[in-house]
Amino acid sequence: MPRLSDGILSGSDAVTQGPPYDVSIQRFQETTMPARYPLAELQDLPEDIRAKVLEVQEKAGFVPNVFLALARRPAEWRAFFAYHDALMEPESVGRTSSLTKGDREMIVTTTSAANQCLYCVVAHGALLRIYEKKPLVADQVAVNWRKADITPRQRAMLAFAMKVCERSHEVDDADFEALHAHGFDDEDIWDIAAITAFFGLSNRMASFSGMQPNPEFFLMGRVPREKK
Repeated sequence: MPRLSDGILSGSDAVTQGPPYDVSIQRFQETTMPARYPLAELQDLPEDIRAKVLEVQEKAGFVPNVFLALARRPAEWRAFFAYHDALMEPESVGRTSSLTKGDREMIVTTTSAANQCLYCVVAHGALLRIYEKKPLVADQVAVNWRKADITPRQRAMLAFAMKVCERSHEVDDADFEALHAHGFDDEDIWDIAAITAFFGLSNRMASFSGMQPNPEFFLMGRVPREKK
């Protein structure tokens, strides 16, 4: 199931390895608050979920905690990732969109910061850095997207995403017109809103459950990969 693994990272984009990094992982694990719900054990998962998680692990080099955190309820896991893949990898369901992978991760990172979701800001910020090839952009949009080094089109996209995130009841035709002026069509606008709404759910699940980001995410896309 390539959508799950493609939506995480490729092995070549994994973090720089070495003793300083290994020490930082250990310190992170020692000081991080434990999750309120234990992560599911891989060997206890239904076969279809276990196969997909192993695929992610093989490609990424680790298993993002969200996969095991949600697997405690297999039916919800399947529904969650089916919707996730349909939004974040539209080609997987036979749909096209003018939003790039970087655009999608930018929406997630920005709105997750507004929702104060540690897991999603760290994990999707890592993907944003990789897709945009900008080591600073995730921090910028998480802190103040209006001052980030992004295009006017992306700024308009985030303005709408933030309105959906914080004041969806105020969305009106003028918001659509502003996005049309930047080349977005109505299906793209649906994507922006749906990604924002879906990750609003994800943010709240991660936050209430105490889900912690894997330490591997923190350096991804920030430092050059060691050449072998």
